[in-house]
Amino acid sequence: MNIIFLVNRDIAGNFALNHLLPQLSEHKVSLFLSERVGKPGSMSEHRQSLAFFEQTLFNQLVTPLLNQRESYSNFKTFEQMAPLLVQPPKVMNDINSSENLREIESLKPDLIISIRYGCILKQPAIDVPRFGVLNLHSGLLPEYRGVMATFWAMMNDEPTIGTTLHYIDNAKIDQGPVVSRAPVSMNPSDSYLMNVLNLYKPGCDLILKSIDQLSHHGSLDTLPQNLSGAYYTFPTEEQWAMFSDKGLRLVEEDKLTDFIKEYYLDDLKEDFKVSSR
Repeated sequence: MNIIFLVNRDIAGNFALNHLLPQLSEHKVSLFLSERVGKPGSMSEHRQSLAFFEQTLFNQLVTPLLNQRESYSNFKTFEQMAPLLVQPPKVMNDINSSENLREIESLKPDLIISIRYGCILKQPAIDVPRFGVLNLHSGLLPEYRGVMATFWAMMNDEPTIGTTLHYIDNAKIDQGPVVSRAPVSMNPSDSYLMNVLNLYKPGCDLILKSIDQLSHHGSLDTLPQNLSGAYYTFPTEEQWAMFSDKGLRLVEEDKLTDFIKEYYLDDLKEDFKVSSR
């Protein structure tokens, strides 16, 4: 199959692709990256801090160091993924523009898969692939539609978080038919970011299983969503304070350091240290 991945250029998106791409050698895969989620300048101080650890740290410190080396671990940067793709990864912040839509159409994709992509797809883009558009949502649907699902699950003292693979069949967010879900036990002692990162390996297994089924059978079984539940938005300052008052943390730097060290060869691991701004 011809598969297009739409992925945000951050550590979670990269981690997901490292689990997916080596398993897709029999397919023709293209990768388009968004550089952010949301409008620049519109983020609160907490979201800016999260973006630093999710994106800036990885793209501006980890990636350049790894790209300088001819050999590296099994975890690859976006640039190092080029041999696994039909063309080098390309930035595409808005798939809906006329120029970008023409480029997507020229690749004749059978399937588009979105992971943390920073742009809402409109109907002309959704209609391009013959097997449709799948999205990996970092929350359990339909209970946790919207943004930062894991934050809200932690706030609500949920014992379980998880990911949901669902179709995008219109421009409404997180409303398409559900293909599969991967529940994961909540670890309240972990930070929000580590709980999110822990979702992507089981989430990628859902994607690989669905690609295999589409390749062999041409369709996926789905369930419609009950949309009567809540839709979660970005937290207010008061809600960020409540999160902290519950003893919950947005980022735990020591554990994030250990996670990032897995990208490095053994001889570099002891030299890498994460420090906040």
